[in-house]
Amino acid sequence: MTFDQLKDKALSLPLKPGVYLMMDKSGTVIYVGKAKALKNRVSQYFHDQGAHTPKTRAMVAQIDHFDTIVAGSEFEALVLEAALIKRHKPRYNILLKDDKGYPYIRLSVKDPYPQFSMAGRMAEDGARYFGPFGGRGDTQAIIDALRGALKLPACGKKFPRDIGKERPCLNHHMGLCDGYCRKEMTRDQHHRAMDQAVRILEGKFSQVEKDLSEEMFQAAENLEFERAAALRDRLKAISLLGKRQKVVAGYLADTDVLGLFTGDVRSAMAVLHFKDGELTSRDLEIFPTEGEEPEEILAAFLVQYYGERGLLPKQILLPENLEGEADIARLLSRQAGRKVELVTPQRGAKMDLIRMARENAQEEVKRLTTRAERTAKILTLLAEKLELPEPPHRIEAYDISNTGASDIVAAMTVFEDGKPKKNAYRYFKMKDMAGPDDYASMEQTIRRRFQRDREGDERFAKRPDLLLIDGGDTHAAVARRVLTEFGLDIPVYGMVKDDRHRTRALITPEGREIGIQAVPALFAFIGQIQEETHRSAVGFHHKQHTRTGTGSVLEKIPGIGETRRKALLKAFGSVKAIKGADLQELEKVLPKNAAQSVYHYFRTKEE
Repeated sequence: MTFDQLKDKALSLPLKPGVYLMMDKSGTVIYVGKAKALKNRVSQYFHDQGAHTPKTRAMVAQIDHFDTIVAGSEFEALVLEAALIKRHKPRYNILLKDDKGYPYIRLSVKDPYPQFSMAGRMAEDGARYFGPFGGRGDTQAIIDALRGALKLPACGKKFPRDIGKERPCLNHHMGLCDGYCRKEMTRDQHHRAMDQAVRILEGKFSQVEKDLSEEMFQAAENLEFERAAALRDRLKAISLLGKRQKVVAGYLADTDVLGLFTGDVRSAMAVLHFKDGELTSRDLEIFPTEGEEPEEILAAFLVQYYGERGLLPKQILLPENLEGEADIARLLSRQAGRKVELVTPQRGAKMDLIRMARENAQEEVKRLTTRAERTAKILTLLAEKLELPEPPHRIEAYDISNTGASDIVAAMTVFEDGKPKKNAYRYFKMKDMAGPDDYASMEQTIRRRFQRDREGDERFAKRPDLLLIDGGDTHAAVARRVLTEFGLDIPVYGMVKDDRHRTRALITPEGREIGIQAVPALFAFIGQIQEETHRSAVGFHHKQHTRTGTGSVLEKIPGIGETRRKALLKAFGSVKAIKGADLQELEKVLPKNAAQSVYHYFRTKEE
């Protein structure tokens, strides 16, 4: 990819947490990083090169392409980054490597009060080790997160040596630590908290959550409400930490997770590969959306994707139940030479992984699909629904607005290739109307519009491929009758609204409704046309009503005609401002006699 292509791709990323993998021309991963917001972090590499360090400039110069994996939280991104660095050992992750290698979290299990610390390597010292992790800063961040969630001590006190010697420190008073330096806190309480921390590092969030919930309810039954509240807060903190950790999970040894997203133009299948409980890589398959059911797509994908692979996972998590699932599993098992299990989770941590895979697929589709492609697809869907010979290039929509018998107006909006073309909008003031009559108003509007076309008015020379009328079948029938008189064969449909004033269907002049709510993209598009046309009609009506009201006041003043009325409104902006102006201010706009006439008119009226 060129530098500009890399920059454009970075700017199209989502504002979500995740990790990114920078790769050179050979496909080797040269850098792995994490981000709170992928778009912001990755795009920084391709902006101001002068602000980068020499190491970063050298790394950016080697980037040929990059990949991203969206994570469910910053904590997941942290752990995922550690797993990917451990696997790929990227050349430019220099700051995460030192002479001690990749850091571990060490638990001093032999101590009376075990504590977490960071270690450069594993040792045969009777301690328990977790990791390794990506770097010293990341490893410390995990330790800090555990301490914060479980309210473990982070001070320099030694236990049991310092128990009861001093008052608890500020951390306890701020609710950041349970205060194990107090005499009333037992060693068993500390051990229970450390045991919960160990299970979190092992990925057993659900077990910790269950135990804490039981303990909380028992405390409430014993009327120990303060303790129950403290356990509730701890449970909440662990949930925020990531109670169902999707990135490192022991039960996911040799598992693939599939996530499907179907877009208007493109669809994608994301495959998350887990090995020994770690998310090691992600594949994305992009294909055009052709209207197939998710089950059809999934069945075809399983056979084609895994049919090309030499090694198959032991378990594949699916987002949908499949008809013929047993046969597909038998086929894949025969190819693998061992059992391959297809599982469709309904809830829990595995379902969270399906959602994570789907989100990765969705973000890739959103990034690759342009607005023009989405619009073209919507117009194709519209043509299919209305049985038009081809997608409509130009759509004209009409709406009427009035207040009683006065200021009856109509608006004509224009959408070309799915986009509003505002310089082509036209407005009509109804003539010779005895009172409000929507059908007669619509007939006059359509007649005048195409009469202008017949007379050679260039502003009306482009004919529409489709007419949409704000109203029901009778409105549409009126419009078609006028078109027939002009010898025009243009499709006409009414826009039928629901009780929330949203277009729920299109209707033919004969009264046949065509539902659009089942197609979200088309429903939104027709709704946009209806709202824009209604807004334009109401806006023009309001403008006319205001202008009529303003003129009727000023034109009653002797010596004030159309030219002077416009000059006053241009200078003061409103009748209220003209009324409050003094004589000198009025004389700056009008001749002296006319200014005096305006000034005295409003003063006499007040008296």
